[in-house]
Amino acid sequence: MNMDEQNVGKIISIQGQVAEVKFINKAPAVHDVLVLASDPSVRMEVYLSSKAQTYFCLMLSGTQSITRGAKVINTEQPIMIPAGRELLGRVIDTFGNPLDGKGPIAAKDVFPIYRQMSTYNEISTTQQILETGIKIIDLFCPFLKGGKIGLLGGAGVGKTVMLTEILHNIFVLRKHEDTISVFAGVGERIREGHELFETLEEKHALSLATLVLGPMGSPSSIRLLTGFTAASLVEYYRDVAKSNVLFFIDNVFRFAQAGNELSVVMHTIPSEDGYQPTLASEMASIHERLISTTSNSVSTVETVYIPNDDILDPAVQSVFSHLDSVVVYSRDVYQQNLLPAIDPLTSYSSAVSPQTAGELHYQTARDAQALLKKGIALERVASLVGVAELSPEDRTVYQRAKKLRNFMTQNFFVLEAQSGVPGQYVTLKTTINDVNQILVGRYDHIPEEKFLYIGSVEEIVQE
Repeated sequence: MNMDEQNVGKIISIQGQVAEVKFINKAPAVHDVLVLASDPSVRMEVYLSSKAQTYFCLMLSGTQSITRGAKVINTEQPIMIPAGRELLGRVIDTFGNPLDGKGPIAAKDVFPIYRQMSTYNEISTTQQILETGIKIIDLFCPFLKGGKIGLLGGAGVGKTVMLTEILHNIFVLRKHEDTISVFAGVGERIREGHELFETLEEKHALSLATLVLGPMGSPSSIRLLTGFTAASLVEYYRDVAKSNVLFFIDNVFRFAQAGNELSVVMHTIPSEDGYQPTLASEMASIHERLISTTSNSVSTVETVYIPNDDILDPAVQSVFSHLDSVVVYSRDVYQQNLLPAIDPLTSYSSAVSPQTAGELHYQTARDAQALLKKGIALERVASLVGVAELSPEDRTVYQRAKKLRNFMTQNFFVLEAQSGVPGQYVTLKTTINDVNQILVGRYDHIPEEKFLYIGSVEEIVQE
C-alpha cells in the first residue's frame, strides 16, 4: 500500500453512508478507493468534491470502526471486480464476492466497474425485432435485439413476473444461441433473486448467467454501485468474451432512489421536483454503457417502479429517453384480471414502423389499437345506456374490441408452479394472423370469454 504522505487524508465527518475526507496535498480522483490506515478492510469511494480540499466518499463497508480524525490512504484505483467466464453460473455481490455458497471465484481477469462508453464508430445501428413469445408485447411494443425495453408500473402489477418470463422465453428456450445473461437486482427483495436463481438452475440455464444482487436491505451506496458492477460485467462479456448479452435489471427506479438518498445526506441542493440535480446524468451513466457494438449485441430489459402510479414522476421520466420500447402496466387492467396487465394504448416501441416491423405488422398493430380505442369509448356509453342500446355497427365494434383485449391475455411459464396451468409461447406470425382474423370479423360468432388465456385462436376452433 502506498504510504506516501501525498496520498494520506483525514476523515472530518461521517453521516450515514457518506464520509467527508480532507486531502491537503494531492487531490484524489473521482471513484478512487480509500482505505482506513488502521484497518485496510474498511473502504470508501471518492464520490464528489464537497468544498476546497474535502470530498464526499461513499462507504463500502461498515462504519462502526470509523472515527473523526482517522487517517485514510488513497489506493489510486477504482473498485475492481473479478471478470471472466468463471462468473457464469454464479451469484455475486457488488464487489464480486460470491453469495451462492459455491466457494471462491477463481477468475483470472479483473475489471473496473466504471468505463467510458464505446465510440460512435463502434456502435451498431441495425434494428431487428427479438421475438418474446408474449402476444401483447410482440404486437404493440416489440423488443429490439440490441435495444432497451422498459416495464413500467406501480407496485404489484406484474413487472418482475414479466421480466422473468422474457428471460425464460428468450434465454432459457434459446440456450443454443450462445447468449450470456446478466441479471442485476438493484434494491429489490432478496427473495426474488433467490427465486430467479432456482428457476435458472431448474431450467439448466444457470451456466450461461451471472446474477449481481444489491437487495433493498443494503446501504444506499451499495445499491447505487450494483448497477455499475452489472454494467461492467455486460461490457466484459460483450467486448472480451465476444458474446451477445441479455441484460436484466430490476429495478431502475431503486437505482435513482439510492442516488437521491445519498444526495440528501450530502446536502446537495435538490431540483424543483425534490430529486437530486444529477438524476439525468446518473441514468445516462448506466444506460449509455449498455449499447450494442458492430460485433456483439446487448439487449436490455429493465423494470421501472412508478411511485404512487404517477408516470410523470421525474425518476420515471428520466428513463424514457433511453428506451426503445416502453411497456406500461395499468392497475385498472390488473383489477379486471386481464393478465399481463399491460395498457396497449400507452405502450409503444420505435420498432413499430413499416421499415423495421414490416408493413403487415405495422398496419395490424395500428388497426388493433384503433379498435381498442373505439371499444373504450363505447364501453363508457354502454355503461350508461346498456349494450342493447348501441347501434348494430357499434355493438359489433364493441364486441370485437372485447375479444381482441381478451385475446391479449396469456399464461406464463414462470407461473406454472403457482397456477397449475401450462405456459404458452405464441409466435409473432401467429399473433398477427389471429389478430387480423378478429379485426375482419371471422370470429364474431364466438363468445368473448372464449378468448381469455388462450395461445392461438385455433384452440377455440378445434374445441
